[in-house]
Amino acid sequence: MHFTINGTKYDADPDIRTSLLDLLREHLGLTGSKKGCDHGQCGACTVLVNGRRINSCLTLAVMHQDDEITTIEGIGTPDNLAPLQSAFVRHDGFQCGYCTPGQICSATGMLDEAKKGWPSHVSESLDGDIALSDEEIRERMSGNLCRCSAYPNIVDAIREIAGEDA
Repeated sequence: MHFTINGTKYDADPDIRTSLLDLLREHLGLTGSKKGCDHGQCGACTVLVNGRRINSCLTLAVMHQDDEITTIEGIGTPDNLAPLQSAFVRHDGFQCGYCTPGQICSATGMLDEAKKGWPSHVSESLDGDIALSDEEIRERMSGNLCRCSAYPNIVDAIREIAGEDA
């Protein structure tokens, strides 16, 4: 099977029951995405598939052979952080760091969704520009848990980047 991950083509032969998360971590050595709960409840495994955020523990790898998959490794590197990663550092949007790859992948997807005008449960309107208030950011990021409770700092980092995109 062929997979495109972070712009690189990979060949792998996982069992058809292998989750996308296990393909990334166990077969390809891309360990940035974390296995938190393995039930889709924590968001630590969040990656982008064709630009949309998904919980990689809940989808089978074979379903994504023709997709563009982006993990935290494809967003930035230690020597060349993406703006969102830099904002997480500046705002101390992480403590233990376990959830951070999923938080950053989710925030990347969330910012794109807001830019496209996709409403959330708390959006004031179903059409038009989305104002990324703290409440809006919290709602959109609610699928990503942080046991260290760095939530205010995560929201600050995302708000900073959302302001730059505006």
